[in-house]
Amino acid sequence: MIDALLPFPGFPGIPEQTYSPRALAAFLAQEAPFDLAVQMHGSGTVSNAFTALLGARATAGLYQPGHYRPADATFFAYPNHGSEIHRCLFLTQSLRCPSDDDRLVFPVSAADRAALDANAALRALPPRGFVCLHAGSRDPARRWPADRFARVADRLAELGYSIVLTGTASERAAAAAVAAAMRHPATNAAGETSVGAAAALLERAALLVTNDTGISHLAASVRTPSVVVFLASDPDRWAPIDRSRHRCVVARGLSTRGLRRSRHTVPAADEIVSEAVSLLIGAYDG
Repeated sequence: MIDALLPFPGFPGIPEQTYSPRALAAFLAQEAPFDLAVQMHGSGTVSNAFTALLGARATAGLYQPGHYRPADATFFAYPNHGSEIHRCLFLTQSLRCPSDDDRLVFPVSAADRAALDANAALRALPPRGFVCLHAGSRDPARRWPADRFARVADRLAELGYSIVLTGTASERAAAAAVAAAMRHPATNAAGETSVGAAAALLERAALLVTNDTGISHLAASVRTPSVVVFLASDPDRWAPIDRSRHRCVVARGLSTRGLRRSRHTVPAADEIVSEAVSLLIGAYDG
């Protein structure tokens, strides 16, 4: 059970959050005598320093050999293979808190569903009658071209599905570029949902087509089928574990380890459509 959430203030070298020295100083100045701080942000090459600054009575986590780890703390060498989920479970197992359950779970609340229903356009979508497409990503190298997303969206629209373009407020332009390249209409919901409302949207969707970015994990957590495009990241590490419900299309040159290779450096739209249609017509019965 989670008692409280303290939003991360950012830290030099961690790209997921904009860094502000003032916000960091204010965060560290809080009177929060933590009993234990557990670092689960990857190998900790940067985040171990932030964890040490929290001043907890005990600290644990993973570290990359040759890089910093807090002295007099419980740290284990980071496993450089396998799913990120299993790497995190390696830490809990090493701390004698084992678990054989590797499912992602996002608890969609009644408030999340109510927030989604407050959006008239999204409330009107028929359950399993629409497909979500996510063209954004914080890392530009992970973004599949907008015109290819548009071609996939048009093919799915021709099959009778409504198209919803998802994203954060900063990704609205990426979603708009897809909409502008489409022949069929689409609902641009980028920037219009919280994380919880986005999860509520996904649990009603027939499918998600996305770059390798956070919403892929959200879809996995609510068991919505997805097609994930990998352009510049390791699918062995970041792909959903269930490879029947979640299909990966991988750019040529990436490590695939059993995943089907793309015929092109940047996957073609037809390849994504093939995977999407396969899921939509029931290749996975779940």
